[in-house]
Amino acid sequence: MIMLALTGVLVLAVGGCVCVVWAARGGPRWVRGAAAVTLALGSAVRSSNRRRSVGSGDGGGGGDD
Repeated sequence: MIMLALTGVLVLAVGGCVCVVWAARGGPRWVRGAAAVTLALGSAVRSSNRRRSVGSGDGGGGGDD
């Protein structure tokens, strides 16, 4: 069951990446919409990770440079 869920997430992620590339090349309207959703979700995940790492206080110093 977990394998099926992970496969679904992988398919959605790859499909979103394809939509972003296709939209950059001038794809149809539905592709631009899917790309916008993909980019918004990616931005939300990144900001969530930043908030979590700032709040953890581990001080590891292994950030992106």
